[in-house]
Amino acid sequence: MVTLVHPLLVKIRLTKTELKTNQFKMDLQQLEEQARQAALKDIQNMLQRPGQLEKVEQYRHRIARKKASVEALLKTGMQGQLDGVRVGLKQLETCMEDVREVRRRMDEVERLLRGVPEVYDALEVVREENTKHSQYATAMENLKHIFNVDASVQKTMSLIEDDKLLNAHQCLADLENSRDDLLYELHKQPKQHASDKITLKRHFEKVDTVSQELEKKLRLILSRTLNTLRKKPTIIVTALRIIEREEKNDQFALQQQKVTGFLPPGRPKAWRRMIMDVLQQSVVTRIEGSKLEERADNKMWLVRDLEILRQIILEDLRVVKSLCVPCFPPHYDIFGEYVKFYHEGLSSYLDNIVRSGLEGNEYVSMMAWVTHTYPGVELMSHPDLNVDVHRLIGTLLRPEHLKALEDEYLQNMQRNFQEWMTKAAETEKQEWFTETVPDQDDMYYHTSAPVIIFQMIDQHLQVTNTIHQELTFKALVMSIQQVEIFGQTYLKNVIELKEHHFRNRDQIKYFTHYIITIVNNSQQMVELAQQMKQLYWPKSRTEHYEDFERLLATFQRIRAHAASYLLEEAFLDMECHFNDLFTAKWLASNIAVDTICVTLDDYFQDYNHLRPNNFEMVINEAQKLLAKRYIRALLSKRLSKPRVECDAITRKIKTEAKRFKLFFEKIAPKISLSDSPLDLISTLSALLSSDIELLVLDLHTLLGSYPSLNEDHLVRLFYIRNDVKAAEVREKVQDAMKSKKAMVSIAKQDCIFKEIVFSDKLW
Repeated sequence: MVTLVHPLLVKIRLTKTELKTNQFKMDLQQLEEQARQAALKDIQNMLQRPGQLEKVEQYRHRIARKKASVEALLKTGMQGQLDGVRVGLKQLETCMEDVREVRRRMDEVERLLRGVPEVYDALEVVREENTKHSQYATAMENLKHIFNVDASVQKTMSLIEDDKLLNAHQCLADLENSRDDLLYELHKQPKQHASDKITLKRHFEKVDTVSQELEKKLRLILSRTLNTLRKKPTIIVTALRIIEREEKNDQFALQQQKVTGFLPPGRPKAWRRMIMDVLQQSVVTRIEGSKLEERADNKMWLVRDLEILRQIILEDLRVVKSLCVPCFPPHYDIFGEYVKFYHEGLSSYLDNIVRSGLEGNEYVSMMAWVTHTYPGVELMSHPDLNVDVHRLIGTLLRPEHLKALEDEYLQNMQRNFQEWMTKAAETEKQEWFTETVPDQDDMYYHTSAPVIIFQMIDQHLQVTNTIHQELTFKALVMSIQQVEIFGQTYLKNVIELKEHHFRNRDQIKYFTHYIITIVNNSQQMVELAQQMKQLYWPKSRTEHYEDFERLLATFQRIRAHAASYLLEEAFLDMECHFNDLFTAKWLASNIAVDTICVTLDDYFQDYNHLRPNNFEMVINEAQKLLAKRYIRALLSKRLSKPRVECDAITRKIKTEAKRFKLFFEKIAPKISLSDSPLDLISTLSALLSSDIELLVLDLHTLLGSYPSLNEDHLVRLFYIRNDVKAAEVREKVQDAMKSKKAMVSIAKQDCIFKEIVFSDKLW
């Protein structure tokens, strides 16, 4: 509709138009002046040189052509604007005509509506008669049901008992329709009486009983759906047809309520939701009824229960997919619903089992079944089912419950490890004090504890590997930590063993044998730990790596301690012979060195029971300790002889050093003795026969290789030569020490001099 323009508004608009026109004229004059100024500039630019006057005619023709082109464009634009204005005016005229026609017709409608109230009042009698006629017509249609309610109810009940459900439902529908039609007619009356409705409902109250009986029958049938489908699927189809009809009736009743406000009694029945509840309850009953044994009856009760569940669910879902799907309407998605029912029922069932408490391997059985068997090809991903439960539904147990289950399993494993390793450490400790020789494997002493410990760990890790790698890694870290704790206890027991033995060396008969066993066991623990790391440690994981390094360090420390105890015992027996070195008795005989070699040879007969790596380590430590003890005796100021006799002493020292090396070559022919610490003995003895004037040069060479040699060591060495004054030696030593550069030793035997410290000083 177009609004008519007021004359005053038109006048205001005209005034605005005049103002705009005046403004336009002023702008046009300004533009014309600007154009004139621009033209003058162009002419000045074109006629700057005398030769350009000859082209004035050309310039004039060119400007004329441009002017004609611009005028043509202006004419075209003006013509387009005029055409647009003409069309707009015609449309305005058409709109004005339409507005006049609409106004005329509205006036006519308004005139006609003035008589409607009179007509409405005049038709009141007709409306009343129409209502009565509708009620009479409804009553006439339902007379046979009104007068035969009891008979119809009896007939329907008989049909239900005889399993003639379609006929029974038809009779029930007729009774309900009659009742609902009559109630609807009462609902439409302007003046409603509650007593009429109560009377009518009481007359049809047995209809509700029939409906409830039919519902019970349908519940019973559908609760046996899977068994019935195998034998007589038509019964299920019949029940579903009835339910579909009731669903349509529910929808119609709800639509009618939106329009009229009337809802028949008992509607909506929602029988589809009812049958889904029945099917779900039947699934729950089937799952709970599968349990045959308790823990008290059979230790493998959970494994058997889970296997029975797997077989039942697989077979039931096969039946659903092959038989239920063709019988149920597609919009039921019955297979998906059954999968959901079994998933929820099974989840609740397993959750109850977990809450009641698991023991031992039951944790593994539960987690492996939940994470692998249930979603795997053995059940849900079976080719006959092909259900991706993770995508459709989710995990069987909630992540927090599964996490709690894993934590409980790891805690139980940790307790088992602690108990077993505590007993293992105690058993090992008791064996050390017995009078039986340790077990041998290819002549190497050992016990079974390292192998048993890592076999136990390996078995647990193989089990956790069937669940998932993250759990395996957690179990691996926990195992490493427990073995490291075992190592700390083991080290403490070894130290106690050593202290107990050295208080009275007659108490433990096979001390040396068991210390050898401890060295071998420690090395084996390190090797088994590294093998376990190769098998189970993820290459990309770096966290907790310090736990593994700590484990290796602990058993390396036990190995080193035990090896030192072996040599400490041996050198304790040779203590008196080391005290005889560099005395008058030593000068007269070789008994001290001979006895040392014999004693070492006797001990190394036992050391042959060390594994090759351990034997080599003990050989190296024995050479180092022998060199240290011999050099300490050399520096102990027990002899003081003239230069002539010092040459003989030097030769004797070199002979004994060679004797020691030959001894080690004999007992360890396969081990390289290059760069042996025994070479230090010959090196130091050479100084005894050196020229005192060239001593500084010799000291420079020696200190360059062994910077840990100090002034006290060198002065003590020259104590043997009484032809040299201590002050003179000290002066030359100090000169050599002052010129010594600060450096790090490149000789691995240099550390021996750091360990040789005397409490008494020469000055």
